[in-house]
Amino acid sequence: MATITLIKPNIPVKLPEGLSEEKLLGFSHFNNWLTTLTHSLSLQHTNAAHPFHLDPYTLRGITIQSFDLFGRAPRQRLGFLKLIAEIKNSAGETLPGSIFLRGPSVAMLVMLVPDDVPAGHEDDERYVVLTVQARIPAGSLAFVELPAGMVDEGGTFAGTAAQEIKEELGLEIPASELRCLSDLVATTSPIESNATTSPIESKGNEDANGDENGGEGEGDENLPQAMYPSAGGCDEHIPIFMHERRVPRETLKEWTGKLTGLRDHGEMITLKLVPMRDLWREGARDAKCLAAVALWEGLRSEGKL
Repeated sequence: MATITLIKPNIPVKLPEGLSEEKLLGFSHFNNWLTTLTHSLSLQHTNAAHPFHLDPYTLRGITIQSFDLFGRAPRQRLGFLKLIAEIKNSAGETLPGSIFLRGPSVAMLVMLVPDDVPAGHEDDERYVVLTVQARIPAGSLAFVELPAGMVDEGGTFAGTAAQEIKEELGLEIPASELRCLSDLVATTSPIESNATTSPIESKGNEDANGDENGGEGEGDENLPQAMYPSAGGCDEHIPIFMHERRVPRETLKEWTGKLTGLRDHGEMITLKLVPMRDLWREGARDAKCLAAVALWEGLRSEGKL
């Protein structure tokens, strides 16, 4: 196992056989994670209200345990990383640092309303398109979830969402017609008085400005405006996009049970349409689905949608 030394921050990184320094440092998901973590660690020193201010933790080193490559030689690119980050304070106490790096994804809440429903009565018949497909990590061959997809290197969230909708649902929607529920949340006003909110959390709320990294005020960790499905072990974060359109009632019947997906990528997807009012129940196993329900209902209650 080879060891390299990063300049910023100045720490050793152990690399497994087959992973070069060039390939690691060219992996944007690693760089983004390290930049975010380094910034968050710096807040211990600059913010006297930080819970770790008196005995701050530092990143002592990183061990890359394994990696996965995407694509075919000679154009293979780094896809996933499994690593251990050693983070300690002066007392020798450590923070959990076992991490699976895979980068961001997007999820799409696509809602269809029959075109014969009178205006103003959309809540009576609003359907959500779900996908049913194999999710082997969950041990399932028929997992029900919102359409979703990984954001490739250099890709945009909205562009990826539009592409996934086309691939999984067979529906072409320009990226400009998608609305990001996660960004809309960042533009809402925080509760003016909340006795349970810490100084750090309160400051972070005040600085939320709707951009991808949040604000940059003191105490703000600059985390993306997105849902983290497994923050205890993975860097994946998922902004939730939405799109609603009217379609002929016959289209709803045609889509139920429709087979889609990119077969050469191993995607065997069946579509499932469910009433919006039942989405929380139908997608109860899917974190993306539950997040979409919460965001959609919360934004509607505040008049943002």
